[in-house]
Amino acid sequence: MLAALTGAGLSAAAGLNAFIPFVLVGMLDRFTNLLDLPPSLDWISSWWAIGVGMALLVADVVFDKVPGVDHVSDVLQTAVRPLMGGVMFAAASGAQQIEQSDWWRDNPWVGAAIGVALAGTVHAGKALSRPIVNAGTFGLGTPFVSAAEDVTSATVTILAILVPVLVVLVLIAIGFALWRILRFRRRRAARRAGLPPGSGEGLAPPGDAQPSHP
Repeated sequence: MLAALTGAGLSAAAGLNAFIPFVLVGMLDRFTNLLDLPPSLDWISSWWAIGVGMALLVADVVFDKVPGVDHVSDVLQTAVRPLMGGVMFAAASGAQQIEQSDWWRDNPWVGAAIGVALAGTVHAGKALSRPIVNAGTFGLGTPFVSAAEDVTSATVTILAILVPVLVVLVLIAIGFALWRILRFRRRRAARRAGLPPGSGEGLAPPGDAQPSHP
């Protein structure tokens, strides 16, 4: 259970920013005893991997705070963030300190698949919400929202490693946020279509409407 929660937390963090959990996991493995990566993923804590990860992290942090450019960045990272989520879940599954059971270590593909799905879901929510923020604030809110996402990614990464049980609350918050984003988009689509307020939810298809009189 702890391995699953840690992997889920790291994957969710990768969905917001692919390189924050990557760099933090690499540094924790290299400089502390909090994490001991499996041999197959030892490369994450190598100097070259940490260096490249930090360079990509700086670029992502800068580009994601520029309105318009952030959308391009989201498109380019549609594959990067889910893949990084899979790597992070696999890293948590094989880490020696997280769980004594060998099940996750013997089935790394399961963790990788879950990580890809979870990071992809968080990435989709981020990509869907950013145009709403850009349009609603004329781009002024973009750097603040991006900074909040970066802080959240780093916080979730640390919590996933130190206090994995709190990841449950993180997953609940992610689910609620995605529900709110989808609900807002449905309402906006209904307004654009000229439908009355509330028409974006729970409407029957036009062909299913029943006549008022025989």
